[in-house]
Amino acid sequence: MVSADSLESRIGYRFGDPDRLVLALTHRSWCAEHPGEPSNERLEFLGDAVLGLVVTDYIFDRFPERPEGKLAKTRASVVSAASLSIIGEALGLGEGLRLGRGEDASGGRSKASILADALEAVIGAIYLDGGIDPARQFVLGQFEAQIDEAARRPGAGDFKTRLQEMAAGEGFDPPFYEITSTGPEHDKRFHATVRLDGVVTGRGDGSSKKEAEQRAARDAWHASTPKDGDR
Repeated sequence: MVSADSLESRIGYRFGDPDRLVLALTHRSWCAEHPGEPSNERLEFLGDAVLGLVVTDYIFDRFPERPEGKLAKTRASVVSAASLSIIGEALGLGEGLRLGRGEDASGGRSKASILADALEAVIGAIYLDGGIDPARQFVLGQFEAQIDEAARRPGAGDFKTRLQEMAAGEGFDPPFYEITSTGPEHDKRFHATVRLDGVVTGRGDGSSKKEAEQRAARDAWHASTPKDGDR
């Protein structure tokens, strides 16, 4: 596992109480094997609210002429689980997670849902440790580019829609998705491939079919538009 110092450096925030970061990275599967230890679920709940407030405040101020409906779409795109998991992965949060042995063995450190939840918990931990100002600084530092992109292009976080629009523009048939799954019924992992013009151009995994398809579409989008700058 990566050290707390290394994670704090990646996050860009030094905790007054380092145990808050440890808690933010403690998945419920760890707690099941270590009775009495709390999970990050309460911090996740708090972080979700802080994230929503910071993003809402930012777009409300930045786009004064934009109606409520468009603001809501922008916010939804930015705070989606797919968006959160990408940032959590980029920060390397998976390396610092405390997971149960079974969850760890099944690839939990790279599961989009776990990374998204951990990122929200980190936001909650920063807020508790330092207040709204460092929490806002962290959120905007990680999300500002995505907010601006989502504002310019409603639905920018929906890679399935973007891929479908690109295919139509190129004169291709709509993207074709194939889904397989592995694992037990209570903990399935879904694996998606997407074909454009008959060629597999993207692959993605997720804890749901929708998540796997979005990640496959994102993979295909970036493979087809490597200079797009939307990563």
